[in-house]
Amino acid sequence: MFLDLDRMNRSEWIAVAGGLLLAVATFLPWYGTSDNPNAVIDGERGDFSAWEVHPIIRWLMLGTAAAPLILAWIVLRDHQLSWPRGDATAVVAIAAIGLVLYSGIVSRPGEPRSEIGLQIGWFLALLGIVLMMVGGAKRAAEVERRRKPPGVI
Repeated sequence: MFLDLDRMNRSEWIAVAGGLLLAVATFLPWYGTSDNPNAVIDGERGDFSAWEVHPIIRWLMLGTAAAPLILAWIVLRDHQLSWPRGDATAVVAIAAIGLVLYSGIVSRPGEPRSEIGLQIGWFLALLGIVLMMVGGAKRAAEVERRRKPPGVI
């Protein structure tokens, strides 16, 4: 079986790059304690990755990172779908951006929350998700959608 990489366009490569960046960022430090001796995450001080801190979100991030790879597989194999290619990747990325923003801004782990800082992994995860969202949405927009007659759902 020969996969022709020329089938993939720029938007799919952007989404794949975002997915790979998100997968790597899950293991990089997301949170760090300040110099305050009372600042702790799970009773410890230092830098912590999403993999270490979030027992559920870590799996959701890896699943999200797989979405553009699945899109690439669909494109490379020329599978037919009942929805525009890239839609699922964009929707998954939108859900993931909500999780990352919530876990980094609203419900940051550790105590006191004001003494827990965001590290490079969190920002790279956010960038990866944005790339996935842009790539998936651009790919979905390239497909002309069939119009339905009036009154049909």
